[in-house]
Amino acid sequence: MDHFGTVDFETQRLICRKFHKGDAEDMLKNWVADPDIQHEYGEPVYTDISQAEGLLSKYIEGYNDSAFYRWAIIEKKSGQNIGQIALCKVWSDVRAAEIEYCISKSCWGNGYAGEALTGLIGHIFSYTEFERLEAYHRAENTKSGRVLQKSGMHITDTVERFKRENKSPAGEVCYCITRSDLI
Repeated sequence: MDHFGTVDFETQRLICRKFHKGDAEDMLKNWVADPDIQHEYGEPVYTDISQAEGLLSKYIEGYNDSAFYRWAIIEKKSGQNIGQIALCKVWSDVRAAEIEYCISKSCWGNGYAGEALTGLIGHIFSYTEFERLEAYHRAENTKSGRVLQKSGMHITDTVERFKRENKSPAGEVCYCITRSDLI
């Protein structure tokens, strides 16, 4: 499978682009320091600018790999980095990838997560060879479930991550969408 890496895309209200060196302050202010946000997708909390810059450096270094797909979510209106969306796991052998995303709590309820996710799904199926995109959330995180459903993803028994770990989802709800679902 050929990979093209992170290529910018836009939606009506968002620019999804590669992370830039200047993103650390917005990241710290809008999401990486918020325990509620970080907990929802299983990431550590970053409490100061040097930690945010360290995370940002990892993201930027990742762009050297053509199989690395991670976008900063920029609100067009404010120009702020309000979150991120990524293919956090890529399985080239089965043409599948797992999606993760987060949005600033100040933006919750405005449809930004769904807009970014719907934009990403269209972008990936238009410009890559992926055949299946997957995601999951903890059962108690019903907001994330609504975002996944609104984007066109549907509940499935399991996802590639759990298959490869030889585990059954325990407390997680799994979703997927395939290229043929969009036809």
